[in-house]
Amino acid sequence: MNHRVRHYEETTIVAAAPVEVFDYLDDPGRLTGHMGKSSWMMGGGRMDVSVDEGRGQKVGSHIRLDGTAFGLRVFLDEVVTKREPPLEKQWQTVGAPRLLIIGDYTMGLSLEPSGTHSKLRIFIDYDLPRENAWLGALFAGLYAKWCVGMMLNDARAHFAHAEPRRPS
Repeated sequence: MNHRVRHYEETTIVAAAPVEVFDYLDDPGRLTGHMGKSSWMMGGGRMDVSVDEGRGQKVGSHIRLDGTAFGLRVFLDEVVTKREPPLEKQWQTVGAPRLLIIGDYTMGLSLEPSGTHSKLRIFIDYDLPRENAWLGALFAGLYAKWCVGMMLNDARAHFAHAEPRRPS
């Protein structure tokens, strides 16, 4: 893992077993769902996700996000760097991401059983953007908290309303 300038993480309890939570979050479309909706944190913009033949579910697989934020084009390419179902997954930016608030980053999730539920931790280690680092210095912490929080909330909400999986 590359050393990043800043770190943010949160943990929550999700009402499902780790295998169910991992299967759900292993789909990049679900994990990045908050980026696909217009929001004030994106300045009214949104991003579309695309994946390679590995679907973002294998080490080395690419996940690309492309869209707008505050009326400007933004783009990033991530690669899955670690995937150990159902307990851990990490990915990081590659190439030259075109982002406004944060620069290169590594993100990840980890799961551990907690009774019939799961303890889900999501983190981001990030640099400030290469250009306009002052903008990152002002808003990157808020953005990291929003992004991680949205991922946790989406997972918690999904399993709060999901039917429990029956053992085979």
